[in-house]
Amino acid sequence: MSSLSGKVQTVLGPMEPSKLGRTLTHEHLTMTFDCCYYPPPPCHEATSQEPIMMKNLFWIQKNPYSHKENLWLNQETEAVREELLYFKAKGGGALVENTTVGISRDVKTLKWLAEETGVHIISGAGFYVEATHSPETRAMSVEQLTDVLINEILHGADGTSIKCGVIGEIGCSWPLAESERKVLQATAHAQAQLGCPVIIHPGRNPSAPFQIIRVLQEAGVDISKTVMSHIDRFKVLKPTWFCGKETDRQRIMENLAVIDKRLSSKPMDMSF
Repeated sequence: MSSLSGKVQTVLGPMEPSKLGRTLTHEHLTMTFDCCYYPPPPCHEATSQEPIMMKNLFWIQKNPYSHKENLWLNQETEAVREELLYFKAKGGGALVENTTVGISRDVKTLKWLAEETGVHIISGAGFYVEATHSPETRAMSVEQLTDVLINEILHGADGTSIKCGVIGEIGCSWPLAESERKVLQATAHAQAQLGCPVIIHPGRNPSAPFQIIRVLQEAGVDISKTVMSHIDRFKVLKPTWFCGKETDRQRIMENLAVIDKRLSSKPMDMSF
C-alpha cells in the first residue's frame, strides 16, 4: 500500500490531498432509494403516482419516501452534471460519493461526471443497510466480505477498473442486523490492511453510534479515521450523556475523525 500512503484515491486515480480543494464529504450523485419506499395513505395514491411537478412538490416534500420517482436519483445525470459545474465555478474542488452496494452505486457514471466537470470524486466501497443486502451478501463470511472491500479499493468496483477511495457509507439499521455486524467487522479488517477512511450510516436510535463503534473497535478499526454520519437527527451529543458512566462515550466521540452534523469545523482526512 506504499503507493497510496498519504494519497487520496479518486475515480480518476490517486492524488495529493492538497490538490482536492474545498470538499463535500457526504453526497449522493446517482442512486436509487427504493429500500426506503413507504406506501402513501390510500387517499393520496394518485398523487404518489404523478410525475414530479410544481403542483405536487409540497406533497413530495412532506412525503419524500412515498413518491417512487423521488427516490430515483439515477435518472438525473445531466442535472447532476450541471450542479457539479456550478459547484466547481463557485470554488468547489472535490466530493465524497457515499453510495454503496444496495442503493445502485454506479462508478462508471461517477468517472464520467469527474471527467466532464473537473470535480474530484471519491467513491465509497461496501454495503448499505441489511434490507438491501442480496442473499449472496448475507451468506458471506467476514473474510469474504473483507476481500470484497479490499478488491473494490485495490482493483475496482462493479466489474470495472474504477477504484473506490473510502469504505462507506456502511449502512446500519436499528437494531443492528447480523449481516450488518459482519460488514462492520469486515470494514475494520479491510481498514486495518489498507489504512483508508471509513464512513458509517448509523441506525435511528441514540445508542446506535456507540454500538457500531464498539463492534468496529473490537474488530480493530482505527477510530481516528472513522466518520459517524447523520448525528444531527438525534440528540446524541447532549451534555447529560457525558456524566458518570457515560465518560467512555464522550472519549469515543471525541476520538472519531468527524462527527458529521453537516456543520462540523473539524477537517476530514480522506487520505490513506
